[in-house]
Amino acid sequence: MTKITDATILILATDGYERSELRVPLDKLREKGAKVKIASLKREPIKSWAEKDWGDTVDVDFAVSDVSVKDYDALVIPGGQINPDILRTDEKAVKLVKDFVASGKVVAAVCHGPWLLVEADALKGRKATSYHSIRTDVKNAGAEWVDEKVVTDKGIITSRNPGDLDAFVAKIVEEVEEGRHQRRAA
Repeated sequence: MTKITDATILILATDGYERSELRVPLDKLREKGAKVKIASLKREPIKSWAEKDWGDTVDVDFAVSDVSVKDYDALVIPGGQINPDILRTDEKAVKLVKDFVASGKVVAAVCHGPWLLVEADALKGRKATSYHSIRTDVKNAGAEWVDEKVVTDKGIITSRNPGDLDAFVAKIVEEVEEGRHQRRAA
């Protein structure tokens, strides 16, 4: 078990992430004492999507190719339509998600973020939620889709939208402190 104050958490994102779905976990997890790093396809600042236009940027700590799962206690995948759609087409990003799932460490995805879990074949036989427009994708990946703020199944956390972020972050903290989870590999 890891105290949140001793935890290191990785956020995986690229251009087009939903601003609040990256910023709220980043800020709230840091406020709770976790070290939070951001990985992307390249080690360059990435731009958010805020409602109907591009928003601000956030600095990237590592390229996906430079990340080792052993250095982190959890993976957080923000949504937005653009961000996970780009990431799920990148072999290194999908492999990183698969490696986190196989490790038993916490994996958390919000809104359209579960698209990466679909691509990593991590949802088969699990309960999950997502933004309502990708419900069919989640179900077709073998998950039992439920309409709840936050759903956890053996350390894989999913949430629906920015309105659920407080519950999403609280569940990340709880699951990190609970420790590794036994589950089948992706």
